[in-house]
Amino acid sequence: MSTPAIQHCNDFVIKFANVNGSGSASANELFARAIIRMGVPVAPRNIFPSNIQGLPTWYEVRVSEAGWLGARGGCDMMVAMNPQTWDRDIAAIEPGGYLFYDSTKPLPPSKFREDITVLGIPLTAMCNEEYEDARQRQLFKNIMYVGALMALLDMEFAAAEQLIVDRYRGKDQLIKANVNALRLGYDYAKQHLPCPIGLRVKRADAVGERIMIDGNSACGLGAVYGGATVAGWYPITPSTSVIEAFSSYCRKFRTDPDNGRARYAIVQAEDELASIGMVIGAGWNGARAFTATSGPGISLMQEFFGLAYFAEIPAVIVDVQRGSPSTGMPTRTQQSDLLSCAYASHGDTRHVLLFPQDAHECFSLTAQAFDLAERLQTPVFVLSDLDIGMNEQLCAPFEWDDSRRYDRGKLMTYAELEAGKDFGRYLDVDGDGIPYRTIPGTHPTKGAYFTRGTTRNPYAKYSEIGTDYVYNMERLRRKFNTAKDLVPAPILKKAAQPTHVGVIYYGSTAHAMAEAGAKLAADGIHVDTLRVRGFPFSDEVMQFIAERDAVFVVEQNESAQLRTLLINEGEIDPKKLVRVLHYDGSPITARFIAGKIADALTDRKISSIGQPQRKVAS
Repeated sequence: MSTPAIQHCNDFVIKFANVNGSGSASANELFARAIIRMGVPVAPRNIFPSNIQGLPTWYEVRVSEAGWLGARGGCDMMVAMNPQTWDRDIAAIEPGGYLFYDSTKPLPPSKFREDITVLGIPLTAMCNEEYEDARQRQLFKNIMYVGALMALLDMEFAAAEQLIVDRYRGKDQLIKANVNALRLGYDYAKQHLPCPIGLRVKRADAVGERIMIDGNSACGLGAVYGGATVAGWYPITPSTSVIEAFSSYCRKFRTDPDNGRARYAIVQAEDELASIGMVIGAGWNGARAFTATSGPGISLMQEFFGLAYFAEIPAVIVDVQRGSPSTGMPTRTQQSDLLSCAYASHGDTRHVLLFPQDAHECFSLTAQAFDLAERLQTPVFVLSDLDIGMNEQLCAPFEWDDSRRYDRGKLMTYAELEAGKDFGRYLDVDGDGIPYRTIPGTHPTKGAYFTRGTTRNPYAKYSEIGTDYVYNMERLRRKFNTAKDLVPAPILKKAAQPTHVGVIYYGSTAHAMAEAGAKLAADGIHVDTLRVRGFPFSDEVMQFIAERDAVFVVEQNESAQLRTLLINEGEIDPKKLVRVLHYDGSPITARFIAGKIADALTDRKISSIGQPQRKVAS
């Protein structure tokens, strides 16, 4: 091989090409977790089809002692276990990389590349010799290749062995069988292949106290801690596991210990429209309620969003975004629902949006969403996506202040009503646009009002008088402005040198953007970055744009939705905001972001170094 083999320790990408339904998922996860047990951070990503069984599936493991958790792009080693995708998988290997495959069936030289190292093990033959049962042959072949990889990468055998013991504790036969398969693969590689290869895993201490959890589970737990007791939902990929996690956590934390009764209600509706109707009804009655859905569900719920906005009823919607439009790519990730959520429903509506970057913020921002929904008396959207929601990731341990009390917002009390305090359901008495509300049952005779989706005056009486409508819409606008100071603040990171170039990003682009920023700086390109965490945009966001000559907007959709939202809400000159768009359904990579920004600066003849010149990028 004329191309030098890649030589990296604790810094590489390995990709597994399998068939959906082959039982490879648990083996691939075992491999990733064994590396974590050695103190080295990993970022695993499952790339799977939208059918149940038979189509190609991939599992990518980013190994990075430096702690980069975003997708890097490319792979240094391909574990090719699917003949259907062989050519495509081989092409994805970096020059100087490695190919690991089942060599039971000989392949012609044309099926390989000259610039990679080929590592073959007759896995099928070994399994046929060792096991009689067909299912065992398939399942243990996966464990065998994990064992072989551990030898090739110089990993500690005990790390994976202990994981198997922990997984099957109390089931000695399963432990013995899995450890035996692991050992068969490990020993064969040691005896027949050059171990270790140029890619190595060396014990480190870089994981710390971080936990491994997926974003959907974090959202479910955040809903419990946020006080949710009602969930109305309809299954849709990739959001279904949010409610499954919520249900699991409710059984643990919301079951009465004295009588075993559930202190929560989870209702699977007949469709998305019914599910959001249930949530709004529960919110009107004073419960903290939510639903979880994805883009098609958001489309179906539009009219009810308008009702909740106009009638001012709290609700939380967790939107795990996916490829779209229509049913699109249901098992691929995108950030494609910003505009449909921000302006959901017909007429003049603007909704509060929260943008978590990882599982940790899926927990904290979902919990916060319930406070915001009741404080503002409005729907609040938590916009996650498939990359965050369905992939396990390392993140900081969750934190919760036990002294924290829920913010129920402006509630008119029994004592206030009894004392004769003036109550107008849509009356702005404080100038912040937020009226007082009552919860059913607050007072036997006072504080009642008629909730409607039609126009009314400040006292909830039906009215089609233009001035009443204008009053209400202007008050809703004031309330939206109030929300600017309540949503999570953006996070600014200044470049090491003064620069007049900025980057705005949000959500799951965060990890890739952090690495891209470091790569750009290493190449002498300095940019200030701002991670937006909520909508409406705070004044800091608009100030960030105003103080820079050019601002790149990084997002994962085709239509530049965040950029559109910034232009619309901040009346920004479109020429100042430069698109960096990624929308093929795969997670955005650091290489892609850094390349697009560097190329654009070169094309526009813009230098990133120096004080702002107050010019608009052409």
